[in-house]
Amino acid sequence: MNNVFTVVAAAILGVGIALGGFFGGQGLVESRLGDRSVTVKGLSERDVKADLALWPIRFVATGGNVEGVQAQIAVSTKAVVKFLKNKGFSDDEISVESPEVTDRMAQAYRSGPVDVRFIISQLVMVRSTDVEKVATANRSAGDLVSAGIVLSSDRGPSRPSYLFKSLNKVKGEMIEEAMSRAKQAAETFASDSGTRLNGIRRAYQGQFQILPRDNAPGIQQSEQIEKTVRVVSTIEYLLAN
Repeated sequence: MNNVFTVVAAAILGVGIALGGFFGGQGLVESRLGDRSVTVKGLSERDVKADLALWPIRFVATGGNVEGVQAQIAVSTKAVVKFLKNKGFSDDEISVESPEVTDRMAQAYRSGPVDVRFIISQLVMVRSTDVEKVATANRSAGDLVSAGIVLSSDRGPSRPSYLFKSLNKVKGEMIEEAMSRAKQAAETFASDSGTRLNGIRRAYQGQFQILPRDNAPGIQQSEQIEKTVRVVSTIEYLLAN
């Protein structure tokens, strides 16, 4: 029987190396013949769609007179809000934050002449569960630039972030599926080895991962509406003598 175990373990090791760790959702097997156990991994994946979009629209106005700069930023803020309402956003989806005022003459480590003394930065935050509406409006953001609004990129581009907030709705089903696939892998190993499973020694529940569905270089998960949720369960089964 031990010879059979040795041959099967060697075969599985060879296949594991050839596949480079990929187990297609069916499970990865690691046997421990000395203590008669087998460790398996079960994968569960779901393609999901973001259900919340956050779109920070940051823009600036500059000048040598603070009152004049404040007037500029007020005009720009009204234009941004009007743009958003024309795109179908309600007041509940639009939040105008407090402006940030920078006086470059007051900066302690300033060096050289100051061409523009005051910089006012304004943030308008869009929060909506209609992610497609946000994506459509974002594609028209160039209209704001054409209207003379200076979109700021000093804290990163004003691109929407698409979030998946309904993870709890799929967790239970995915955990059950991952454990089932792990058990299938263990049963296959036991059957091929001429033995049977004899209970669980220990089990580990992996962390849920939310990944971009299209894993293109330079694309962040938060920038994609379509996502993939993944979880891996690791279970060590005892083998019957």
